Amino acid sequence: MPKHAETRRLPYTPEQMFDLVADVRRYPEFLPWVSAMRVRQDDDTATVADMIVGFKGLRETFTSKVGKQRPETIHVEYVDGPLKYLHNDWRFRPDGEGGCLVDFSVDFAFKNRMFEMLAGQVFGAALRRMIGAFEERAAALYGNDRR
Repeated sequence: MPKHAETRRLPYTPEQMFDLVADVRRYPEFLPWVSAMRVRQDDDTATVADMIVGFKGLRETFTSKVGKQRPETIHVEYVDGPLKYLHNDWRFRPDGEGGCLVDFSVDFAFKNRMFEMLAGQVFGAALRRMIGAFEERAAALYGNDRR
C-alpha cells in the first residue's frame, strides 16, 4: 500500500495554494494521467467529482469527495472506483516570510492486485511528477516571486 507525506515551502500564499488544489475542474489541464474531471457537486465546503485517469493503457474512474476549509485544509475522501481506500490531505500554513508551507500526505491501496503491484513500481516517480505539476501550475498562475 503506497503512502507518502512531505512538507514543501513555496513562495505563494496559503490562499493561492488552497485555490489551486481545490480547483479540481482544472486538473486535466496540468496533472499527468488525468484525462477528464466530471464535477457532480461543488460549493464552498465540498466538491464531489469523478476523475478519469489513464496510465499505460489502463483507464479508471475514481469518485472522491473533497472537503474544503479555506485556506487551511483540503481532505479527499474516497467514494468509489478501483481503490480499497484513499486518504489524501493537504494543509496550507503561512511560512512567516510571505509564502507558505504545504503539508501533503497520501495513503491508498488498490482492490486489484495487479494495479497494486504496478502502483508500487512507479509510485515514487509518479508522485514526484504530480507534486511537480502542482508547483509548475502555481508558478504559471502566480509567477515565481513571493506575493
